[in-house]
Amino acid sequence: MVDASPITAVLGPTNTGKTHRAIERMLSHDSGMIGLPLRLLAREVYDRVTTRVGEARVALVTGEEKRVPRRPDYWVCTVEAMPVDLEVDFLAIDEIQLAAHDQRGHVFTERLLLSRGRRETWFLGADTMRPLMAELVPTASIVQHPRLSRLASAGAGKLSRLPPRSAVVAFSTPQVYEIAERLRAQRGGAAVVLGALSPRTRNAQVALFQSGEVDYLVATDAIGMGLNLDVRHVAFAALRKFDGRAVRDLDPAELAQIAGRAGRHLADGTFGTVAPLSLPDGVAAAIEAHRFPPVRRLLWRSSELDMSSIDALLASLRARPRARSLRLVDDAEDTAALARLAEDPEVRARARGEEAVGLLWEVCRIPDFRKLLFESHVALLAEIYGQLSGPSAALDAGWMAARVTEIDEVGGDIDTLITRIASIRTWTYISNHARWVRDAAAWQERTRAIEDRLSDALHERLVQRFVERGGGAARRARAASSARAAPGARAAPGARSSSGARRVEAEPPALPEGHPFAPIAALRARLAPGPAAPAPEDDRARWVEALVGAPHERFSVDVGGRIFDGEQLLGQLARGPTLLLPDVRLAALEDLGAGARSRVLRRLVAFARDLVEQLLAPLRSPEVRALPGAARGIVYQLEQGLGTAAARDAEEQVAELAPEGRALLAAHGIEVGERVLYVQPLLRRGALERRLALCAAWFDRDRVPACPAPGAVSMAVARGVDPRAYAAIGYPVFGTRALRADVAERVLRALASGEPAERLSGWMGCSAREAPRVAASLLG
Repeated sequence: MVDASPITAVLGPTNTGKTHRAIERMLSHDSGMIGLPLRLLAREVYDRVTTRVGEARVALVTGEEKRVPRRPDYWVCTVEAMPVDLEVDFLAIDEIQLAAHDQRGHVFTERLLLSRGRRETWFLGADTMRPLMAELVPTASIVQHPRLSRLASAGAGKLSRLPPRSAVVAFSTPQVYEIAERLRAQRGGAAVVLGALSPRTRNAQVALFQSGEVDYLVATDAIGMGLNLDVRHVAFAALRKFDGRAVRDLDPAELAQIAGRAGRHLADGTFGTVAPLSLPDGVAAAIEAHRFPPVRRLLWRSSELDMSSIDALLASLRARPRARSLRLVDDAEDTAALARLAEDPEVRARARGEEAVGLLWEVCRIPDFRKLLFESHVALLAEIYGQLSGPSAALDAGWMAARVTEIDEVGGDIDTLITRIASIRTWTYISNHARWVRDAAAWQERTRAIEDRLSDALHERLVQRFVERGGGAARRARAASSARAAPGARAAPGARSSSGARRVEAEPPALPEGHPFAPIAALRARLAPGPAAPAPEDDRARWVEALVGAPHERFSVDVGGRIFDGEQLLGQLARGPTLLLPDVRLAALEDLGAGARSRVLRRLVAFARDLVEQLLAPLRSPEVRALPGAARGIVYQLEQGLGTAAARDAEEQVAELAPEGRALLAAHGIEVGERVLYVQPLLRRGALERRLALCAAWFDRDRVPACPAPGAVSMAVARGVDPRAYAAIGYPVFGTRALRADVAERVLRALASGEPAERLSGWMGCSAREAPRVAASLLG
């Protein structure tokens, strides 16, 4: 294809800020998409992006999870799940060296050759891709950045002498378990990260490590793809892995990808092995210098598939690449499943015509999350295709319910729970194909709830088996937590307004037993003066997960900027970089631990961004964004003032505004007055309360006006209140009164027509004696 827009290849070792730079670049565009190699990493990046711009503007798309708001500007996806037919200004693919991966490589290669942003495209990955990047994408500009911290070899060391904040890496589940049990016996315990863990379990395990409750992490190479952890040392307990076909040695570049997890940002890191294992000669030096042999060939599969028949589809999947640097993927699971189903006479009878063959190919692409016998997976696919290609064109609800119900069982050991999580992932994937199931949203909710329950149970089993609650690390963490704990602000209930904002009045009642957020009430009782029984740690973990996954509507904010979940005070809007980018300060929840607090804070910051997006929605619709230049300038001024701007500050734009531009603005509720520019919908009560909450964060607390009474057309200007705060809530100051913007323009028009000021005092909401001073300021 023709590369019309600039292409940049950002290549180099780990911890050079590649993904961070790509996120920043994406957010500098009006729209963008980033493809990531792991579901866990996609969720991590989604959390980072929503913290910046809110959840209302960001979509998350993976095989098993789709969070797509009404009008997203940015898409965070796994590489396989990227909606490739969607045009965006900026597009990035992370870990592009996975184009050489035996199973997944052809998808990354397809994105490398065909996926482009309208204005800009970035490919991120290892420097080993440099020669093939130059060959296959010759228009790409190759950029390299130095590693932000030093990575040094520490040689071999005994497991019992590993430094704190170490990650031990093994490549089989039994070895991970064995090492974690040894660390429990010797060092108080370890968190465990496996590729088979759900994001919920992985996050709970990482929170144990990040908070300092345990000082050690035992993981597979699942930590090697960009997941940011506070790891100072990486120790390899093995150097060989089973890659799906055979047991093989890891090459130096793969070892470097994992070792590079040590030392994040500006903190130096070390790597080594668990004695008596040692790295082969020269490998440590290569990792330190970040020098590895280049990738020679990428996996490839044709993107031009022939759906006229099963045989034609198989032939197109087996077409050979023309470039010598590309190698046909010959054992992809989906192709193997199609070939096996092609031997079934019933499947062949049903798969006639492009639509039926296309459906069969979609079914074959259901991932084999269970990794059981291939024949078992193919049998499931055959059953699914039989139902989808039948008269109902949908899966039988009873059949699906029976299979989902048998998975919904939280008993059993760690391996049993991991197997059930893999099984429910299959049904979550299926339920995300809305055409395949009736009431897809209900099925998605059900399968997610089952995965959550299984994930919580799995986390409990991992903690029970691998963490000594009375161990040294745990005791230190609890002691530190107790030393930090202080009486917290008590939540207060209040009546919810039409906007979802609340007015705080009194102390909250105790939550009834069984209330979904009763655990956190118990937690806050621990932090308040007086004795209280501790809340169970597992209940706290569940509460955090529920909070992090909650929709925007779950939270509310009062006019003072306090954020609530029901009656529970969670935090306070705080001054951020700009009025439109408030930060959040958490309430006293120290006992949650650093990792959990960080996740709660991330969710509340995203809520704050959504609060701004929701408020300014009348100024950010596609129709308003498409307005001509002068009108866009006026819209910008209004955004910066939360919906109000002084006409004198936009003189140039107003002077350039054509009559048709003024009419277009008016059609969207944007009024261009003589003294004030304002947005009519943002003068309503709900918007006014949200504006006050944002002002409470930006201006000094005692320099923010009180909330106007319902229907008030003006307020007396209070001593010490910042005039800009009055304007930011839609009541700019004129003389001794803060006049509602639309009323100010109405009064001004009446004064211009010769109406005496005294007769307009009712309009101004002031006395006849005060009216001339307000009028003089309006006319001046």
